Amino acid sequence: MKRRNFIIKSSLIGGALAIPIHPTKATQSQSDRTDSDTEIIVKVKKAMLSMQRASWEQGVALQAFLELGDTEMVYLMAKEAVLRQQEDGRLSVLYTDNGVTDPAASGEAVLKAAEWFNDPKLKTSADKMVEYLIESAPRSADGIIYHTLNSPEFWVDSLYMAPPFLSVAGYHHEALKQIRGIRKILWNEEYQLFSHRWHDEENKFVNKDFWGVGNGWAAAGMLRVAHAFPEEMNEERDELVLFIKQVLDGCLKYIRHDYLFHNVIDKPDTFVETNLSQMLAYTIFRGINYGYLEYKYFEVAEKMRKAAHVKVDKHGYVQDVCGAPFFIKPGRATEGQAFFLLMEAAYKDMKHQL
Repeated sequence: MKRRNFIIKSSLIGGALAIPIHPTKATQSQSDRTDSDTEIIVKVKKAMLSMQRASWEQGVALQAFLELGDTEMVYLMAKEAVLRQQEDGRLSVLYTDNGVTDPAASGEAVLKAAEWFNDPKLKTSADKMVEYLIESAPRSADGIIYHTLNSPEFWVDSLYMAPPFLSVAGYHHEALKQIRGIRKILWNEEYQLFSHRWHDEENKFVNKDFWGVGNGWAAAGMLRVAHAFPEEMNEERDELVLFIKQVLDGCLKYIRHDYLFHNVIDKPDTFVETNLSQMLAYTIFRGINYGYLEYKYFEVAEKMRKAAHVKVDKHGYVQDVCGAPFFIKPGRATEGQAFFLLMEAAYKDMKHQL
């Protein structure tokens, strides 16, 4: 079959990649870098970089460096994501990686690195990732992309992995289609929360629980898509902002006195987990900064941020997140490190705008 020419459609200037970024380029002084990288951020970065990473973990780590404005690290990690690209187009794949949408988490940073460094190989790799999502990825009869290769399942995680990259690449309506499709299956209207996994062929939940980190993926992913939409999609952006507010409010009903959450949000017999607080704080800080969310959310976000800071140990590990590699007990994980950094980047940018 003749290969179709899938080209990234967005210009990468403003709009899709208009996150307030302060790149640490070679011309920036050492003192500026020191000022922007506090001791705790440096430690969390180092701890994150020590970790072995699967495709989505490489992607969320890349996104953290992108939003911190660390251009050199984005380039280095983007090159590694491309080194691990499969023939089908999936980025950052290690050996038996079963992910369909997870590899797309690296896409935005690969695309941005291609622009920053005028690297055609990175651009070609980003195009291949788009082509896979649009043309080749396994999907339902309605066109909604499955999360894994070996089972026709929808996971809430996918809301963070594929739609943001599709939108920054210029496929805004496809990104919205994926969000609407996953939300239709996994959203619980009564609780205003997302369930975790649905099997499309068996027509049943694999896991109906309201997993905390899963709802964090949803909130942060939809926020990134809303921000990537062009001005003429204001109505669609408003739709996503409504979805974001609903999941924020749904989660915040269950916040603990220490401003953390249980791993399954509405089940107090599950362990107390750190990362959802970081993910929601990130979403709130960015949402306020972009004008999507009311300032009333700031106080609780700041308290969640402080609760996360308490969890950072002397080595820079964010402790008691939903832990790798099996995510069934408290521990540490790349995504926990990355969302601490994303939260800090969003907080700094929001405070700068106030």
